[in-house]
Amino acid sequence: MNYEGGIWVFGYGSLMWNPGFKFESVHRATLRGYIRSFCLWSVHYRGTEAAPGLVLGLDRQKDALCEGVAYFVPAALAEKAHQYLRERELVSYAYLEKIERLALKDGRTVPAICYVVDKTHAQYADNIAITEKARVISTARGSAGDNLEYLESTSAHLQALGIVDQECERLMGLVSGLAR
Repeated sequence: MNYEGGIWVFGYGSLMWNPGFKFESVHRATLRGYIRSFCLWSVHYRGTEAAPGLVLGLDRQKDALCEGVAYFVPAALAEKAHQYLRERELVSYAYLEKIERLALKDGRTVPAICYVVDKTHAQYADNIAITEKARVISTARGSAGDNLEYLESTSAHLQALGIVDQECERLMGLVSGLAR
């Protein structure tokens, strides 16, 4: 990858509230053709092999939009940030690293690194009822902490940005009725 002009990175889940790398600026952004969905079994960070959690993935869907944030990482920091992201996001290769076009809120369009779910991977969790997702999220725990904390942090950051995410809102309502 050429780092000369810097890189853009799309954050739609934990990258919004825990990027883990240095960046120069952050902007509201929209990615076309994907939805944010709790569609990936987490066996490392928010669950275990014995009791998987659920985390967000960018799931390809025609005519969909996913709102999030775009980080600009300048050239001097780009290679280190990219290496960190690969270590973090490609731990089990359930995500594919792709370059997709993002529409920034200021009207610009930029190519950005996006981590999208691999629908052929064993960790892809398709067609799970929302009540089952809530049950899993309310009880799972992994090396990075409680799965519920992941949902709560994501939901709080979406709300702070003024982004409405129906799945996150429904899950927050459902898990509040379940014991912690």
